[in-house]
Formats: sequence, structure tokens, C-alpha cells
Amino acid sequence: MTNEGDKKSRFYTCSCFTTDNIFLDDYKLHVRFVSEHQFRLEYQQLLTRFGCVTEQQFVDVLTKVSQEVDRRRRICETSAERTAAIKNTYEPLRPHVYHLQDSYLAPKLKQLVAYCSSSDACEEGLTELLEDVGAPRVYRLPVFEKSFCEQLVEELEHFEESTAPKGRPNTMNHYGILLNELGFDEDFITPLREHYLQPLASLLYPDCGGRCLDSHKAFVVKYAMNEDLDLSYHYDNAEVTLNVSLGKEFKDGNLFFGDMRQVSISETECTEVEHRVSEGLLHRGQHMHGALPISCGQRWNLIVWMRASQERNKLCPMCNRKPSLMEADGFADGFTKQSESQQNGFCELT
Repeated sequence: MTNEGDKKSRFYTCSCFTTDNIFLDDYKLHVRFVSEHQFRLEYQQLLTRFGCVTEQQFVDVLTKVSQEVDRRRRICETSAERTAAIKNTYEPLRPHVYHLQDSYLAPKLKQLVAYCSSSDACEEGLTELLEDVGAPRVYRLPVFEKSFCEQLVEELEHFEESTAPKGRPNTMNHYGILLNELGFDEDFITPLREHYLQPLASLLYPDCGGRCLDSHKAFVVKYAMNEDLDLSYHYDNAEVTLNVSLGKEFKDGNLFFGDMRQVSISETECTEVEHRVSEGLLHRGQHMHGALPISCGQRWNLIVWMRASQERNKLCPMCNRKPSLMEADGFADGFTKQSESQQNGFCELT
């Protein structure tokens, strides 16, 4: 399985992906699992305080966690199998949505990108063109035309209703679609990142890799009654994140932002931000955030985690250690083997 990124760099994942940041939905807790002994020492007492009080309850947690570790160990193989099966068996309803067109994009987004290429472009000038949402360094911007959002959701629903195999976006979202497996990476997400999001991130987030975004993970998440209603407080495996509301009809479900992940939640005051259909919220990946529950209807969100290998090669954002690299397919988790120019801190715009 290859994509556009492989033509420029070979991307890797960090070994912590297998063992770290496993989300226990019943207890709203991220955990690390290396062995049963380690897990009992680190989490049994904490889980007891959260309501895991019997041995059977703890065994159930152990089973879920060990199954997730096994799933992650096989993820490259199973993802490649799903991708091949989708390509061979799935017939798109709206094949044109797989290829990014200028007409799909909101005029304001194109104006913002044009400003970024002007000779006097600067962060202050760009932020004056963006809507202030109240949370620090979180920016709202129009992304797509609403008519395109409707067509994209129709395609996603068609795929969801098909018999084609589907993978979970992550351990926190139970309903959604991995867009690389469906075939969106090369002709949609990659040009969106390179030609439209990179110029914005270069001015807004130069301190956290915004100038050097060279890979991504893109997926769609779905919130609906009797399915996922909300999303717990968390940070992303990304340097910069774009979150676009695609529709459909729903009430409530606003996002909320706290502080950066290094700041304790007890010292954090959260800001609620409305999420509007066809518009996106751009923020730093390490900015803690979550989604409040919808009260009715159905909401689809497009999430693009953008990675800068120059940043994450120094320190894995998920385990806070020097990354231990493992072979993986496609963009993997955005790590590369450092070249001499990277070691010297040199960065090129992609």
C-alpha cells in the first residue's frame, strides 16, 4: 500500500503506538499496556477509584486492552487487506468527490490562501481575517461549499451501508471511516494539505511544525443517537489538526478547548466553540479538546491530523520519548529517519 508521501520520504510509526494511549471508554482513561504485571501495578488502584471494583471487572478491562494491543500489532496487514477489498468490490456512489476540485472549496478559504502567498503576509494579518472563537490559537474558517459537503456525506453513507470492510479511526471513535482505505489520500487529502492547509499552518503555527507538514492521517467520524454521542477530553497524534463539520442535521455537540496537554485539567478553564456545517476549526494537535454530546440528529466530521516529521522525530508526542521506529505502510504515524538537514534544523516547505 503506497501513497503520494512515499515518493518523497519513507514514513514510520513509533513502537509506542502498540502499547500506549489505549482509551478505556467505560472509565474515560488512557492507559499503557506492556504486560499484565505492569498494568496491575500502574492502573488497578486507579481503576478501582473509577468504579472497577471486582476482579471480574478488572479481567474484562485486561481482555479489552490486550485485544486492542493485538489489533494494533496487526494493523498494517489488516488495513492493507481492507484497502484491497474496498478497491476490488466497492462501487462509489459519487466518484467525483474523491478528486479535490477548486469548485468544492469555499471562496473565503481561497482568499485566505491567496493572502498567505502575498509579499506582506504575516501571522497577525492572517488572524485578522479569521474569526476569533475565544480559545487561544484556535481558528474557524470556511472550508467547503455546503453542496459538496452534502455529496461527500452521501458517498460516506453509501460506503457505510455497503458490505465492504471497515476499520475504526481510533480507540475513541467507534463509528467512522479511514479515508486512506477508501481512496481519498492521493487526489483529495494530500492536495488539500499541501496547497491549502500548509500555507495557513505556516503562518499560524511555525513554532510547532506548521511550516514542515509532510504527512497526515485523515478520517471521518460519525455522531448519532444510540452510537457515539460525544468525545472525551484528549489531544491528537498531530502537530496541526483540521476538524470540519460536514453535516447532517443535528443539535448541540459543540467542541470545547482547554489548554495544552502539559497543563493539568484542574488548572484549565475550557472554552466552548460552535461547530458549523461546512466550516473547519484549525488548532494545534497538542491542544486538549473534546466534543459535547449531540441531543438529536446525526453529525459527520472530517478530521485531518497533519504531521511534521521534523518535530516528531525529536520527541514522540504520544509517549514523550525519542521515537523507536517501526516499519509501516503509507504515511504511518509521520516519523522519518532523520537526514543531515533535519538534524541541523533545516526545514523546507512541502
